[in-house]
Amino acid sequence: MPIGACSASTALTIPLAEQQHFVYDQTMDDDERHDRAVASVAAAIGEPARARMLYSLMDNHARTSTELAVIAGVSPATASVHLNRLKTEHLVRVHVQGKHRYYGLESAEVASLLEGLSVLSGGRPRFVPSTPNRLRAARTCYDHLAGTLGVLLHDRLVALEWLSEARESSEGSGNSYDLTPKGAGALTALGIDIEKTRSLRRRFAFACLDWSERRSHVGGALGAVLFQLFLKRRWVTQDLDIRALCITGSGKRELRAKFGLTI
Repeated sequence: MPIGACSASTALTIPLAEQQHFVYDQTMDDDERHDRAVASVAAAIGEPARARMLYSLMDNHARTSTELAVIAGVSPATASVHLNRLKTEHLVRVHVQGKHRYYGLESAEVASLLEGLSVLSGGRPRFVPSTPNRLRAARTCYDHLAGTLGVLLHDRLVALEWLSEARESSEGSGNSYDLTPKGAGALTALGIDIEKTRSLRRRFAFACLDWSERRSHVGGALGAVLFQLFLKRRWVTQDLDIRALCITGSGKRELRAKFGLTI
């Protein structure tokens, strides 16, 4: 029989086998679907390079694919394949900021799962920033506060329930925030004109990923007016030649009094 040819009896078995497979998929019960889903997630975590990527993100600092490739000890191309698999399994998310793409864990549930597994794996790598200390402590990011000060302020505004929970932005970069009634009242009391800030032709507030801390600070119009408030009240002073900010003595006292923020 020539290569590629098949007998009539063989030809009849092919569609039958395909039909049996189709019926099998359609009649798979919920338990089996669940088991397959669990096995798929476990397999994604179980590959050593992907596991190293995931555990490096446990410190809540976002990383680029290049950084994750170095951590995992693989080429950038291989890292991209691994990250696509992790995205497919909803283990990591991508944060797009300008031309850069940063990766973080998809949710607290993923972190909790990895934390449990770390009992057996024993430790994980931690993020060590290479930014000069002066710039890392406090600086500007365009026209808003960044660095450790900006990140701590962001976290405090969320903890105080002055900022609403971030929601996905349709603009492709940075989750959007709004002020809660409590937050609007508190910032108005500090001298910020909320309605005027909202009327500016720009995004009101969003989570801007900090390049040294790899966590979010507050960007947008709200971030800008907060920075201007800090300057006006001399809670920070600005260097003329670089973006570094200096937190003044009175600034430290006022940040503690107004926001419960200890620097």
